[in-house]
Amino acid sequence: MTLNLNGLIPATVVPMHEDGQIDEAGLRSYIRWVAEQGPVALAINADTGEGPHLTHAEKLRVLEIVGEETDVPRVAGLAGPFTAQAIAQARDYRAAGASALLVFPISAYLSSPLDPGIPLDYHRQIAGVGLPLILFQLQPALGGVNFDTETLRQLIEIDGVVAMKEASFDARRYLDTFRMIEGTPKHQAGEFTYLTGNDNFILESFMLGCTGALIGFGAIMVREQVAMIEAWRESRIDEARALGARVQRLADVVFAAPVADYRVRLKECLVLLGVLERASVRRPLLPISDAERELLRATLAEVGLLERVAS
Repeated sequence: MTLNLNGLIPATVVPMHEDGQIDEAGLRSYIRWVAEQGPVALAINADTGEGPHLTHAEKLRVLEIVGEETDVPRVAGLAGPFTAQAIAQARDYRAAGASALLVFPISAYLSSPLDPGIPLDYHRQIAGVGLPLILFQLQPALGGVNFDTETLRQLIEIDGVVAMKEASFDARRYLDTFRMIEGTPKHQAGEFTYLTGNDNFILESFMLGCTGALIGFGAIMVREQVAMIEAWRESRIDEARALGARVQRLADVVFAAPVADYRVRLKECLVLLGVLERASVRRPLLPISDAERELLRATLAEVGLLERVAS
């Protein structure tokens, strides 16, 4: 099966019980809800799905459950954080049915300047497992790193690297990165996909060059984002902009400071929409206040989602 990343790739949440254990029945129901709305793939065990707070066995179980509920390709978040462990994880994810790997930045990158040999060797070793790799440029506020241009160029050239998620939350960096990617042989041959991870300018990311979105906000307003992307592709610009305005209004509230609270905010929205039973997250993540919950409720109504539930 050819992996198509041109479209919406929601980074899915993981429903949990009040004690922080995975709610498998809730996960099955949620995955069916997302998958039926038209995404081209699902990003599993990424930051939105609290991947950093799950055990390896739990991550495999989540991957298996998702595969039991949908045939939509699964992109597995790969956390490492050291090479041998990353290779072992990649092999397990391949055995569990993953179609590709989203390679998260690791703590070894957190030096200035970064020795480019470290990420290059790390990705080359993981690529040896045989699954397509998605590079990940992530804003430092969420524990990531912004690669320099030459390091990115060399990462793209690695056999098996097929895409990049750019999530610097910086439109200038995003555009400069795309201009570099445009000149690479892979992109010119149609063998490389530029994905936005920027929940703070979703539609604008497509205007600036991406063809797909692998985003946490894809966990909600799925149908609207799929329709927005289709409208943009088909040059129905006014329709795309109208949908984009609704999408961005809620995204800006969900991804407000402190940005790390977006995970519980997404779950709270899904509870208000009747998709999840509870908004439980695994500690050290914490619940939000009643006041913030009411803001989410008001914003959901403002963008028309609560009206849909009421009807």
